[in-house]
Amino acid sequence: MEVRVVLLTIVLAAVTFSVNACSPADLAALLDIKAALDEPYLGILDTWSGTKCCSGWYGVTCDPTNNRVADISLRGESEDKILVKAGRSGYMKGWISPSVCKLDRLSTLILADWKAVSGEIPPCITALSNLRILDLTGNQITGQIPADIGEFSKLTVLNLADNQFSGFIPNSIVNLGSLKHLDLSANKLTGELPLDLGKLTMMSRALLQKNQLTGPIPTSTANLRRLADLDLSTNQLSGSIPGFLGSMPVLSTLNLDSNQLSGAIPAGLLSNSGLNILNLSRNSIEGELPDVFGPSTYFTALDLSHNNLRGRVPKSLSSAKYIGHLDLSNNHLCGTIPTGSPFDHLEASSFANNDCLCGSPLRTC
Repeated sequence: MEVRVVLLTIVLAAVTFSVNACSPADLAALLDIKAALDEPYLGILDTWSGTKCCSGWYGVTCDPTNNRVADISLRGESEDKILVKAGRSGYMKGWISPSVCKLDRLSTLILADWKAVSGEIPPCITALSNLRILDLTGNQITGQIPADIGEFSKLTVLNLADNQFSGFIPNSIVNLGSLKHLDLSANKLTGELPLDLGKLTMMSRALLQKNQLTGPIPTSTANLRRLADLDLSTNQLSGSIPGFLGSMPVLSTLNLDSNQLSGAIPAGLLSNSGLNILNLSRNSIEGELPDVFGPSTYFTALDLSHNNLRGRVPKSLSSAKYIGHLDLSNNHLCGTIPTGSPFDHLEASSFANNDCLCGSPLRTC
């Protein structure tokens, strides 16, 4: 009887250990990652001790079927109770250890909003063939985006925003066939957008604002039939605004402001009933405003300010279902401002600094 009890105790202890312990290789990799980082205020990396990294290690999750590390999720800005209790956002410095590449079952790598994590992305990271989420936003990571970034065949989220990445967007990025969310905003990226950007047919959000990108908007973008949000603002893009943007089926937000775009506004952009936010301000757009608004027009924000638009304010705007914010200021518009909605709730600033506009809310004609 006593022998049976002892054996049962040993078995239970072994099961408990196997449930909570990493593989030795994963454990060593995690400890290397910890050694490369310094989080001085919250003590979250102090939980990374012992051998049971599948239980109680902050931000670490294992696959219960094999006890291999599957997720590392460390966010410096979140509603996590540790951050809420501390009453502050996180701060962490250091770099990403190349040992992260040894976690070959890793599905999620989030090291976001820590403000001071620096260095470069380890080139070996693209060997993580199971990675689905890579989120390094809100740090000071430098260098170039890995040239073979397209090796991530399962990647659905790539968020490298608010860092100091430089160089071109790798052409291989168009091979991320599962990608749904792309955010490379607020970096120092240069060069043109990949010509084959339209190969990312699963993508619903593409945020590339606040870089130094040049050249035209690729014609292949027309193939992004699932794209709902496109932000290319605050770059140095040139050429005309492609007409196909007005016929993209689910596009609801389009920000192209603060570029060097020229030519006329495609009529389809303004008549697209699904487009809710359109910002084309601070470009070199010319011509007249297309008179294509109607009862299905619904813009929460329409900003066409700081361009070279001429002619009259279209009368059809008064038939729009809803326009929350309208800015036509700093153009060369002329004539009488139409009456009725939405003009009855707009301020003079919406029409300021044009050549010869008159009527409410400006001076009388």
